[in-house]
Amino acid sequence: MEQQSGLLEDSERRGSERSEVPRSGGASNNGPEAVPDPQVPAKATRRRFSAGFKLRVLREADACKEPGETGALLRRHGLYSSHLTAWRKERERAAEERLSRKRGRKPAQRNPLAKRVGELERENRRLEEKLRKAEIIIDVQKKVSTLLGVPLKSPESGDDE
Repeated sequence: MEQQSGLLEDSERRGSERSEVPRSGGASNNGPEAVPDPQVPAKATRRRFSAGFKLRVLREADACKEPGETGALLRRHGLYSSHLTAWRKERERAAEERLSRKRGRKPAQRNPLAKRVGELERENRRLEEKLRKAEIIIDVQKKVSTLLGVPLKSPESGDDE
């Protein structure tokens, strides 16, 4: 008889029912009010580290010489080795960027329309020069007609009369 009761207990345990209450924050069939588990945060937040903290941890990690010191440092701050790898790359990029900067005055910020303004100014100077030459030619023609005694025809327009 004991064997049968043992078999029943094993078969009951193997069923789809669990002896533990569900721990997830999802809906359960226990009642109308679903109480979330206080052990689990509603939404995990991404940790952000300041530049000063990163540099301080990197200096400490660089000072670690004995085996296991770096691991202890990471555990103490709750970090992963990938943090150190990424922060070292950031430090190298920042140092390279800082050292590769050119010295002296920075070039003035160019207005996006400056190129078009320059083109228009050049065209304006060209047209003014062309107008000046045309006026000189007209003056010479007037003087020649006066010397030769040939009357000039005035343009036919109703505005001048």
